[in-house]
Amino acid sequence: MKLSFSTLGCPDWQFEDIFSTARDWDYDGIEIRGIADEIYAPKIPNIETMNNKLKKAGIEVPILTSGAYLADNPDIGAAYKEIEDYAKLAQKLGIKYIRVMGEKTPEPIFPDDILYHFKTLCDVAKNYEVELLIETNGFLADSTVMKNFIADCENCGVLWDVHHTVRFFNETPAFTVKNIGRFIKHTHIKDSVVGRNGKLSYMLTGYGDVPIEEAVRELQNIGYDGYYSYEWVKRWANELAEPGVAFYQYISYMKDLE
Repeated sequence: MKLSFSTLGCPDWQFEDIFSTARDWDYDGIEIRGIADEIYAPKIPNIETMNNKLKKAGIEVPILTSGAYLADNPDIGAAYKEIEDYAKLAQKLGIKYIRVMGEKTPEPIFPDDILYHFKTLCDVAKNYEVELLIETNGFLADSTVMKNFIADCENCGVLWDVHHTVRFFNETPAFTVKNIGRFIKHTHIKDSVVGRNGKLSYMLTGYGDVPIEEAVRELQNIGYDGYYSYEWVKRWANELAEPGVAFYQYISYMKDLE
């Protein structure tokens, strides 16, 4: 089992904090979604030096997580530029994947078709020898929709956010994996509960009721060899527990499963 955490969970940390945490707690990888004040990975100062230090320590960057989205985007040209910037950086650093989203937010709004944009950007990424992964986010968290969406695309795959398929479409991991398992190349893991008022609250791993263990089991059953990446969304919700607590809890929980 390969474990990583997204830097979305530690928005106040500098690289040395991120590096030492991954090394000391035996993480296999770090998913880059900004470092400190810079969210846009191609603008992170000295990122090539950072990546070399990670490699020497046996820590991989499996994916660059862009913020580009394709649906109802008033500046779709900026999304195209972002993906190309990320693809250039990924090629330079030897990183396999880039994340793109269909919709901007997790909540589905069922926008117009975005397949043309996605296929075009898959071709852009191919020019730089990297693959584009589209997340189960928004309306594409419906794995039946995702299965039909991605079936005839090339140079691509799915980033399965387990939380979104469960919370927004009430899917079981078995159902999701049956639909799109063959396309899944990276996963996001996070936990939550929904209160009586319908409000969603993120929880430390194992303290919510997202079926993480079942998701891991279903992926193992199909021979999945990608990362289980912890997405603690502290950059967007500062009231959440500090990253040192969350990252330790996550790797302890996942290694217990293993």
